[in-house]
Amino acid sequence: MSLIRQLACVAWLGASALAAAATPPNVILITLDTVRADRMGFLGSKLGLTPNLDTLARESVVFTHAYSQVPLTAPSHATILTGTYPQFHQVNDFQVPLAQDLPYAPAILRAHGYHTSAFVGAMVLDPHAGFARGFDRGFDTYDAGFHQAHAGEDRYHSSERRGGEVVAHALAWLNQHPQGPFFMWLHLYDAHDPYDPPEPYKIKYAAAPYDGEIAYVDSAVEKFLSDLRTRGLYHGALIAVMADHGEALGDHGEDTHGFFLYDETIHVPLVIKLPGAPSAQTDSAGKKIENRVGLVDVLPTILQAAGIVVPQEVQGESLLDMLLPKPAPAESARASAGPDASPDRPAYAETDYPQNTYGWSPLRALRAGKYLYIKAPRQELYDQSADPKAEHDLSSASAAVTSRRRKPLTRSNRPDTNKR
Repeated sequence: MSLIRQLACVAWLGASALAAAATPPNVILITLDTVRADRMGFLGSKLGLTPNLDTLARESVVFTHAYSQVPLTAPSHATILTGTYPQFHQVNDFQVPLAQDLPYAPAILRAHGYHTSAFVGAMVLDPHAGFARGFDRGFDTYDAGFHQAHAGEDRYHSSERRGGEVVAHALAWLNQHPQGPFFMWLHLYDAHDPYDPPEPYKIKYAAAPYDGEIAYVDSAVEKFLSDLRTRGLYHGALIAVMADHGEALGDHGEDTHGFFLYDETIHVPLVIKLPGAPSAQTDSAGKKIENRVGLVDVLPTILQAAGIVVPQEVQGESLLDMLLPKPAPAESARASAGPDASPDRPAYAETDYPQNTYGWSPLRALRAGKYLYIKAPRQELYDQSADPKAEHDLSSASAAVTSRRRKPLTRSNRPDTNKR
């Protein structure tokens, strides 16, 4: 970090944060499986599904243009937890193991004195059930224990558990965890198909069960956050909440997710609450960042906020600079020369699921400037400023733009996104 940014950090954090610097913040990562950005009240939804997440957002920083790198659970979580792109971590499907030499959030944090725990909501993230192998590295506790359903056994007692149960397991761990900073990862799987919210959401949202699942997930998150407040752990914690990917719900002819790379499955909610009471966060609480960012940026942001050096292998870029107060004009001019000063941070996404499952072609996508480019057997180009739903393909009419967007997208190289 440059001297200018160090000074900005000091000014922003204030005396209370400096006193807390000797005590690393607790870090809580909450991933919401299969949650569309357009269902979040803090991102403009009028459906009223997320009052509790909206409250968290008012005490946090909201990234309005956050994008997943893969519309699949295990590959996307690999990106979140390693801070690397899919081509690097190579987890492109459910049963591909996570390499032992990758930078990995729990391993890094445990090496810096953190107690580490994970509480996942489904078998697709259970390393001991043939999925997500290697994901338990660095965790003191990895709470999973799923299995294929036997005859007469429902999925909530075999391959999946509801968000309320995930939260209950996490709170039970909090009752027993030793003194010292902790890293917790909670994964809530409820919004994944098939959609079957519990009561009272099942009746209330009978005509829109996916929305019922979102409302239930919101209530589960609040149960956890409310308990943190009761324990006096909420304000001092760094809390990052995001979806791993969205859900198509029939848009572009896709019912669920995994095949296509349009915004319905790639644009995701991302909220980061920094440590400190709201009174100490006047420059960040409730702030909305319009810059395009990726889930690959989450790990370096967490590490930098916790005062931990980001490993060189991490490919994402810390978002912490976006949360700091702007420097004085003279300093601003000098700082703007840095590569991360650009408001346009390209966002890369890919999926190998069509190829792995059906022998079809893999897809690659690049969001840069106002354009969404999709590399497919029939390439596509959309002007997202005028066509946010990606309904009008411009690839034929804008051949030069299409060609420029195509060049960075090769299987062996990710696009230039200000690599470390």
